[in-house]
Amino acid sequence: MSRFSGCAGRFRRVWGIPVQMVVVMMLRMVVYAPIIGIGGVVKVMGTRTGMGWIIVVAVALIMALVAVLMAVAMPKFKKMQTLVDRLNLVSREILTGVSVIRAFSREKFEEERFDRANRDLMQTQLFTNRVMNVMMPVMMLIMNGISVMIVWFGAKGIDMGNLMVGDMLAFITYTMQIVMSFLMLTMISVMLPRAGVAAGRIQEVIGTNAGVTDKEAVQDERLGQARGVVAFEDVSFRYPGADEDALEHLDFTAGPGETTAIIGSTGCGKSTLLNLIPRFYDVTAGRITIDGVDIRDLSQHKLRSLLGYVPQKAVLFSGDISSNLKFGGPDISDSRMKEAAEIAQATEFIESKPEGFDSEIAQGGTNVSGGQKQRLSIARAIAKAPRIFLFDDSFSALDYKTDVTLRKALREKTGDATVIIVAQRISTILHADQIIVLDEGRIAGKGTHSQLLRECEAYREIARSQLSETELEGGAAV
Repeated sequence: MSRFSGCAGRFRRVWGIPVQMVVVMMLRMVVYAPIIGIGGVVKVMGTRTGMGWIIVVAVALIMALVAVLMAVAMPKFKKMQTLVDRLNLVSREILTGVSVIRAFSREKFEEERFDRANRDLMQTQLFTNRVMNVMMPVMMLIMNGISVMIVWFGAKGIDMGNLMVGDMLAFITYTMQIVMSFLMLTMISVMLPRAGVAAGRIQEVIGTNAGVTDKEAVQDERLGQARGVVAFEDVSFRYPGADEDALEHLDFTAGPGETTAIIGSTGCGKSTLLNLIPRFYDVTAGRITIDGVDIRDLSQHKLRSLLGYVPQKAVLFSGDISSNLKFGGPDISDSRMKEAAEIAQATEFIESKPEGFDSEIAQGGTNVSGGQKQRLSIARAIAKAPRIFLFDDSFSALDYKTDVTLRKALREKTGDATVIIVAQRISTILHADQIIVLDEGRIAGKGTHSQLLRECEAYREIARSQLSETELEGGAAV
């Protein structure tokens, strides 16, 4: 969420400001300018000077100038917005990856990359600014030329006795009023190309349709008192635009009071499997059920109210520790919050802070360590007291002792809940009631630790890379 807030701020600065400026100017000028212009035309018609053609010439010149400027500037404005995006991207990567850049001594390369992005934007902006800066002198030239024409032809009319001096001065005033109204509209038209590009990008975001939606008739009432039995029934999933399935024909059941662990090599689809349960994505084939009800028949609110989710990358929100632990809902009491912190082994470091649970959490949780952030994320899920716990490699930043203590306390607390854990370390899932071994998106093995050591080659390979021979022999003998 903090990342989203940062992106939202950048989005507003890059795309919102041009649109905002045009809207403000339109409110001030687009309403005001036509009134001035129409009033000037009415007054000019009343003077009967015979020089109305001069106004037509002036308006035609202004419109031609605007058309030329739009034709020249529009492509560059579109390119400039792309270059602004590129400069922001490079700047953000350099700032967030500064430690890696220094570690690999790539400062010079990144300086050159930033310089290229900056120069490309500078050259495009210089071109558009120069084109726009031509507008005002040309406008003044047209206005002064029109004044000279009026004086020239008006003087002839006065000389012939067809025109009064006062009429000529009035005609000049009304003509300038008309030209000024068109000048105001021209100022808007100059900003329209950039604002048009920005508005198009904003519309892309606003017009994006959600890929996961609720059905018109949901069946939330079927899960009044949910037990939390999660079943995958011949589930396959393919990412949009992908040529192959990320997950294929998954069949297993995770029941309440049991711990189901998902393990496998990097990129085998463990996190993808877990993300299907809260409907971050919808399955391509098959179905996922909770207590026999297809999760697509439930509202997203109802489904996610049953879940306690801890992501792979722990996320905290700006505020304090208390607000983060009570993020699951307003009904979480202080006693439940403290109990959750104790189970997650977070009480010690929380109480070591001067303000305890009222201690501030910076945006993104940058003022706490990775292990502390992970424990707070786990405590947040526990405080919600869900029917189903989803842990996406949520113990990776914990030391072995804390990991063991936390899992023991968690098992005691969540005895009647369904627990699904994605893990890289076998030590985290040794005592799981059921272990699912994934290999390239398919289930390569299913059973307990000792069963898989005997029967599943993929699991034995993972075990050999993490456990000693004694541990392997002991596990196989159990």
